[in-house]
Amino acid sequence: MSGLRAHLEGGCTTLSRCWKITRSDGRVLGFTDHDFDLEFAGCRYEASSGLTARALSRTTGLSADNSEALGALQSAALSEVDLRAGRYDGARVEVLLVNWADVRARQLLFAGTLGEISRAEGAFRAELRGLSEALGQVQDRIYQRSCTAALGDALCRVDLSNPAYRLELEAGEIREGRIFRFDAQGFEDRWFERGVLRVLSGAGAGLSGMIRNDRQSGPAREVELWDRLAAEIAPGDRLELTAGCDRQAASCRGKFGNFLNFRGFPHLPSEDWLTAVPGRQI
Repeated sequence: MSGLRAHLEGGCTTLSRCWKITRSDGRVLGFTDHDFDLEFAGCRYEASSGLTARALSRTTGLSADNSEALGALQSAALSEVDLRAGRYDGARVEVLLVNWADVRARQLLFAGTLGEISRAEGAFRAELRGLSEALGQVQDRIYQRSCTAALGDALCRVDLSNPAYRLELEAGEIREGRIFRFDAQGFEDRWFERGVLRVLSGAGAGLSGMIRNDRQSGPAREVELWDRLAAEIAPGDRLELTAGCDRQAASCRGKFGNFLNFRGFPHLPSEDWLTAVPGRQI
């Protein structure tokens, strides 16, 4: 920071902005609005990427910083397919002010995540959310009959690597990008309903969708997702099905044998009980 301050106080500046994006799959991308590529701290920042940023709103206290990134889909790394597939959703973002003549003189302007991304006519607009945005999310427990944990998380503790709760197979017949039909036996009807279908190979590798319906008819099994996947899935691509949970106490006890970790309150009185009044017994 001291080197950058001295440079700013010198009168004639050689400044550029750099963006570092770390996707959820671990891939790191760098972009800059300078005329040629910059490289520092183990990351290469690509020039002429078409990425620019609007004014950054900085706040004090716990209020969230916010901004927007605007860009044209002209970089080989920023593809329409990846944006549509959701590979940039929730990606970590760092915005830096850099002296391109001496990249050791730089300052971090913004750190946060990518929010809502919209795109049209070969361009995109991405919301930048500051680190304090997460403080506005509900963190505590809710008193309700159903479980508040997610299947397989640290609170639930169900081991989803257990073969009883997962099935890996090749995609067979595919309709509308969201209905999959294949030969699969050994699991009860609706076993994977409310679960997750993940794509392990092919153009859609890394994508997942929530399972709406799961029907077993003889040797054939048909799985329907709530929404179609954002990439093309071809027959032969490897898929993984994970069992679903309706978050009810009976399912936790019977399907998963995990009632000790149930995170709901199944014995809460119903609304009818709360509105009941004393009656006279004859």
